[in-house]
Amino acid sequence: MHFDKNYSKFMKLYTQSVPVLRSLLRKLLPDWEDVDEVLQNTSLILWKKFEQYEEGTEFAKWACVIGRYEVLRYKRSKARDRHYFGDELLNILADENLENHDRLESERKALKNCLNKLDDKQRKITLSAYSGEKNIKDVAEIYGRTATAMYKALKRIRTNLFGCIKKEVSNQ
Repeated sequence: MHFDKNYSKFMKLYTQSVPVLRSLLRKLLPDWEDVDEVLQNTSLILWKKFEQYEEGTEFAKWACVIGRYEVLRYKRSKARDRHYFGDELLNILADENLENHDRLESERKALKNCLNKLDDKQRKITLSAYSGEKNIKDVAEIYGRTATAMYKALKRIRTNLFGCIKKEVSNQ
């Protein structure tokens, strides 16, 4: 199957930006169903407007601006529901998210590098514990530990990761 270059370029940029976009939407919307719906709408608009994207600019920031407008549009469609923030607060939160984008992206990259520096067992324990699929007791059973021992091991790993991330970010 042949894909045109625009589609390939879009998919690469889009898949890299989804975590940032989803994070913004989660801050602005009350539940995951809303996030998924707005993410889907935003994704379609991103594809339709991809010709307007200026190559060399940060795709994730561009996607977040479009996502922000989609949240406002979605919120207006749900105006009678009191669980949605007002436009002013949404704008403040979205602006804050864009201001923190570079720092958060830097921290995400550092976390990825630091996770790769863990030995295999520590990395597997960490990913198992924080994947959301298993609780700590289940993870502890898999590794033949008590839940208390697993909490202590995770605390040591988190401390090491935090130090590593701090060092990585300061070196960037």
